[in-house]
Amino acid sequence: MSYFDELDKIWGKVSSGSNQPQKGTVRPRQTRRWLIAIGAFIVLFIFASIGKGIYTEWLWFDSLGVASVYTTILTTRVWLFFAGAFVFLALLLANLFLARRLSPPTGGNTLTGQGLLVLRRAVDIGVLAAAAFISLIFGLVTSGHWEMVLRFAHATDFNVTEPLLQRDVGFYIFHLPLYHFIQEWLVWAVVLILLFTGTVYFLNIGFNRSGFTRWMKGHLLALGAVIFFLIAWSYRLQIFDLLYSERSVIFGAGYTDAHAQLLAWRFLIAVTIVSGLLMIIGIFRRGWRWVLGPVVLWVAIAIIFGSIYPAVMQRFQVEPSELARERPYIKNNIQLTRLAFGLDLIEVRDIPIEVAPSEEDILQNSTTINNIRLWDYRPIKDTYNQIQSIRLYYDFTDIDVDRYQIDGSYRQILIGARELSPEKLASQAQTWVNRRLQFTHGYGVAMSPTNEVTEQGLPNLLIKDVPPIGTFEINRPEIYFGEKTGDYVIVNTGIAEFDYPKGDTNVYTRYEAESGIGLNSFLRKLAFSWELGDINILISDELSERSQLLYRRNIQERANRIAPFLKLDSDPYIVIDNGQLYWIQDAYTVSDRYPYSQPNASGINYVRNSVKVVVNAYDGSATFYLIDPEDAIVNTYASMFPALFRPIDEMPETLREHLRYPLDLFQVQASVYQTYHMTDPRVFYNKEDLWTVPVETYADAERNLEPYYVIMRLPGEEREEFVLMLPFTPAQKDNMITWLAARSDGDKYGKLIAYNFPKDKLIYGPRQIEARIDQDPTISEQLTLWGQKGSTVIRGNLLVIPIEKSILYVEPIYLRAERGQLPELKRVVVASGDLIVMKETLAECLNAIYAGLPTEELPATAPATPEKPDQLAELTRLAQEHYDKAQEYLKEGDWAGWGEELDKMAEVLRQLVELTEGQE
Repeated sequence: MSYFDELDKIWGKVSSGSNQPQKGTVRPRQTRRWLIAIGAFIVLFIFASIGKGIYTEWLWFDSLGVASVYTTILTTRVWLFFAGAFVFLALLLANLFLARRLSPPTGGNTLTGQGLLVLRRAVDIGVLAAAAFISLIFGLVTSGHWEMVLRFAHATDFNVTEPLLQRDVGFYIFHLPLYHFIQEWLVWAVVLILLFTGTVYFLNIGFNRSGFTRWMKGHLLALGAVIFFLIAWSYRLQIFDLLYSERSVIFGAGYTDAHAQLLAWRFLIAVTIVSGLLMIIGIFRRGWRWVLGPVVLWVAIAIIFGSIYPAVMQRFQVEPSELARERPYIKNNIQLTRLAFGLDLIEVRDIPIEVAPSEEDILQNSTTINNIRLWDYRPIKDTYNQIQSIRLYYDFTDIDVDRYQIDGSYRQILIGARELSPEKLASQAQTWVNRRLQFTHGYGVAMSPTNEVTEQGLPNLLIKDVPPIGTFEINRPEIYFGEKTGDYVIVNTGIAEFDYPKGDTNVYTRYEAESGIGLNSFLRKLAFSWELGDINILISDELSERSQLLYRRNIQERANRIAPFLKLDSDPYIVIDNGQLYWIQDAYTVSDRYPYSQPNASGINYVRNSVKVVVNAYDGSATFYLIDPEDAIVNTYASMFPALFRPIDEMPETLREHLRYPLDLFQVQASVYQTYHMTDPRVFYNKEDLWTVPVETYADAERNLEPYYVIMRLPGEEREEFVLMLPFTPAQKDNMITWLAARSDGDKYGKLIAYNFPKDKLIYGPRQIEARIDQDPTISEQLTLWGQKGSTVIRGNLLVIPIEKSILYVEPIYLRAERGQLPELKRVVVASGDLIVMKETLAECLNAIYAGLPTEELPATAPATPEKPDQLAELTRLAQEHYDKAQEYLKEGDWAGWGEELDKMAEVLRQLVELTEGQE
């Protein structure tokens, strides 16, 4: 008779009071069969779900040509899962087997004894089930650290040695995290084994009514000794963690850490090893003092030497003479923080600033003046959406700043991608066919110079409309992959894809690339139908052998899925190159384990812009270019995934011309540089020269000045270049003290220059210029008057433009109708020295300041004036579009939308009236 039968027999007695089951009851054996069937189904479902996920992921990676990345990650995770689960299970079962062998044998053959035997077997099954479940958890946890293990196996030296323990930085970033994980893994494993073993001994004592034997105690003491040895290893690792200490005035090991805590950890290593040896001796001794003694010894010494002794030294020896004690450690922190954030490469130049640019300075820097950015990317997005969205289902999600050669001139431009927003389709059109098969892509871009304005205060478009017309030819304007493309679509189906509107009809197209995932088999359709939760993929008659699935079309999601170990910049930008549209996405390697380096607000204390990701907007192909071969972290990843990265030399030169220093990296570096430009330990300790980011007025609110891209000739350089810059002011003051520039062109890419102003001369900061604008009676009166007439006055980005050895300040002023969403550039404010003027154009401002400036030599910054018939046609089309949208909202009963579109139509009609009056 099996123990299952014995359990059935006992269960029957308990449930019915006799050996005969009552009529109408479910037999335990039947219940067990149902439970087994349900369990088998659940297991089968889990394995099928895992297999589906692996299959669909592999197909997606393979469609991008990077299947090796996925297989490397997958195989590493699988091996680690089985290793983690098997090692824990083997250790646990070995100890449980030993516990059973060391326990007294079960006695008695009475019914009661047989019942206890069955119960003991049931307990064994429960223990084994729990052991198997916990082993799975250990396997999953181990598998989740696949990146840590691969980084350890492919570690690269930084060739930078930290000053306290003389280890290469690579040890702290690649090796130490894995050592910590293994140590913690083993502690958890031994503690759980100890609990399981103790539970087995406790139950056996209860079953057998026997006492605690010497062998049981020896087994538990041996496990306790192992825990002590693991604690000793932990103290050893904590010695290295001293380089992340936050005890002193700086991040990293300070005086107390080097002279007290370090000795304490070394002493505690010896104490815990001795405690473990005492426990082993206790195996052969009577009594429990060999258990309590080591524990009490360890706790007492850990409190006295691990906590009290360093605290006393910090309070009574370090704090009274802190600078003297901490000086060398402050120096370490400064040096390694600057290395970690790339601040050590900043070139510092002192500039003998003058009060205002001279007429000669203006004329000699015509390209800089001619590229002053009058259009702020924030209001112009609304303008683009009003005049270039064409249809209600198109949207400009973001406007990017770039530069192009136009008619032989180096020009700064604004460019936005016209992406599809299927959620804006009318509610009756929100069908599966429309959203997944027909409306599949955006179309083209809009582009305008940063400094040109029409007579109506609108941007002068270099590229516009659909299909796109303008300065640059675009052969592939379709945008299947972008910033807004979050949904999947299926191409090459029985439904023709909407391409773009043309008059009262539409133009349709077919996807011509082969980059999607072919849905050419029932298995693939079934897998993706399950993966995406959409049964239509499986049952739709519109799909054919040629149909392709495009998903993960958001470029950031796409790049992150391919390389989850890279941190992405928040602002990818679109580029036109040889008639194609490409997205350039900056990617960073980051760490929070760089020794002595001060973490920023997000916890990162090392960053490099090591990778440029280029994504084709039509076919979604993603190429990862390695731009910083000196970065040890990216070299480690390149060793892990050799097929993923390409050298930057393989990037087409026409694309390299559009690389720009990334905004997020610059902001991180600028934030750290505010403090870490101070390299003298005494000055740093006293925070004597702390800087901050200045404040500007945008719209009607104050906010921190954002870094901005400009085309300018840097002081001391021979030619204009594309630069990202940001000024600084002293902490709690508003005058400008320095400005930081990041270069982006050619072999100067990535170079940082800090221009320091003389401290004995007042250089106006942005907030002071904003205050002077507010205090100017003419300007203030005009801005107030516009506001009283119901318009919203938007004060744009205050630009601080270095011209030779002086500064020019420029702020554009926009107007937006109370109910409209169409900002217009109405005025430009220019400040130079003590003069400040507001005129309709930048040229008029410069003429007002430099009265003797020859008009014919003045840079051509006057508003561009397109032909008025073109403007009339554009405004007429916009009015008709808003009217059509209003009618659609009216049919849907959306009164708010109807009213909003009528307001927009009224604003366009007002501009039509102004234009026609101007023609009379």
